[in-house]
Amino acid sequence: MSKKILVIEDEGKIARWVRTYFEQDGFTVLLAGDGPTGLTLAQTEQPDLIILDLNLPGMDGLELCQKLRRHRTKAVAHVPIIMLTARVEEADRLTGLDLGADDYVTKPFSPKELVARAKAIFRRLERDADPSRVFKDGDLVMDVEAHTATLAGHPLELTPNEFAVLATLLEHRGKALSRSQLIELALGHDYEGLERTIDVHIRHIRHKIEANPAQPQRIVTVFGVGYRYEGL
Repeated sequence: MSKKILVIEDEGKIARWVRTYFEQDGFTVLLAGDGPTGLTLAQTEQPDLIILDLNLPGMDGLELCQKLRRHRTKAVAHVPIIMLTARVEEADRLTGLDLGADDYVTKPFSPKELVARAKAIFRRLERDADPSRVFKDGDLVMDVEAHTATLAGHPLELTPNEFAVLATLLEHRGKALSRSQLIELALGHDYEGLERTIDVHIRHIRHKIEANPAQPQRIVTVFGVGYRYEGL
């Protein structure tokens, strides 16, 4: 069965352009021209990946991304999201990632690049489906194949990228990993995001697993290098 892509883009020409390139690669593509319609399709169709424009009528992309990540349905909350943005400032890009987007592409863009980014995300998700990758640290348990994480028996709500980063740190417990290493190991060598996005993911993860995020015990900063999973 082909992967289902939901493109939420109000510029019809761009949306149809993107649909053509994805369909040529065998994907099934759904289109939405505004935020509320995109949210409805995300809930009813449960696509495998969403391409989300930031500037949308009815509900902008940042608000929609936030609603998706907070959705009660796991398949909706965990769907990978690639943001399309005409904003070139680094702070604007990091805001999208801060809300749970997995990647971003700046307009104007090559549709071939967009398809390549989507394929890179799918390759990472397939690679993570390894039954041997179950990691434990005290009351923290991660099952990579099932894509589940619990803390003290309670489910952890992690975005796909946060899940991948945390699993990578656990897998390399005790070893300092640079931001570039984390990007390659967790997100794949095809990922072209800013290295600072790792800092965003680490900050979010710490708030979810650390007793005191300001004084982390599990994930420590190795100054001048990156991060290391120490554990309890």
